[in-house]
Amino acid sequence: MTDEEILRRGREVLGTEAQGIRAVAGRLGEGFVEAVRRMEACRGRVVVTGVGKSGVVARKVASTLASTGTPALFLHPVDGAHGDLGMLVRGDLLVAISRSGESEEIARLLPAVKRLGIPVLALTGAPGSTLARHAEVVLDAGVPEEACPLDLAPTASSTAAMALGDALAMALLAVRGFDAEDFARLHPAGSLGRRLLWRVRDVMLADPEQVPSLPPEATLELAMREIAHRRGTVPVLDGAGIVVGVITAGDLTRYAETHPDFLGRPVAEAMTGHARLIDPDALAAEAVRVMEEHGIMALPVVDPGRRLLGIVHLHDLLRAGVA
Repeated sequence: MTDEEILRRGREVLGTEAQGIRAVAGRLGEGFVEAVRRMEACRGRVVVTGVGKSGVVARKVASTLASTGTPALFLHPVDGAHGDLGMLVRGDLLVAISRSGESEEIARLLPAVKRLGIPVLALTGAPGSTLARHAEVVLDAGVPEEACPLDLAPTASSTAAMALGDALAMALLAVRGFDAEDFARLHPAGSLGRRLLWRVRDVMLADPEQVPSLPPEATLELAMREIAHRRGTVPVLDGAGIVVGVITAGDLTRYAETHPDFLGRPVAEAMTGHARLIDPDALAAEAVRVMEEHGIMALPVVDPGRRLLGIVHLHDLLRAGVA
């Protein structure tokens, strides 16, 4: 094959798989809503099963559900027929994924599942199959064609089944009001956990010896020294310790352009009066967002009365792995 033929084949595969997902999306209806409602109401675990490529998809669907707040696990149907059915208890819900709906391994599980009164949700490309007939809810995951030129390897069908599993998980997430903090509690490790779990208080400078401040009447000459010494941002406090503004290198530069005698002028004339502030219990990731949105390098950290508690710098957030 030529290079162009290889590229053309790759694009054809992606196009076929995209077409399969669009076909499944076009058929979503009341069955999808019922599936989400049943999963929401499940007081046990959502147990996902499948064999072969469908088993790979089932593992991923179970993992996605578990990571977004739905207790879920994967059950291999062969292991289930050899003792692992003990994983299932009344109150669970079984999600069975099968392109043909005729997998013998899954069919062998159905009598035991029915005896336990466990409802079955089928994701299948064959709505008239054995699996579909034994399911309380059937979601049609059929695709117009596979991307495999031999029409043998599950390709578009497995991609569509995985996308449908993602759709269930994300709809369920929305129904439950699962938010970023909930997600963080389930992902405490690594940079993702740091971004979602760390608070501003975990990263900010709070030592009075390290946190700069100036009164509004201080001279800009003193402010210039503080800015150079304190990494570019200095909160301005009134007599009660309340933040009334900040003075930065940018503020000083802009003021000096129109006031050649600026060194003796008070800070109040050059400061930014409506400074961006942040609460110590805000997520550290929120501090990053505010800094990036407004093009600033540091935020004063304040209590509800705007009293200065510390300062958080972008490079501290970077060093902590939050940004």
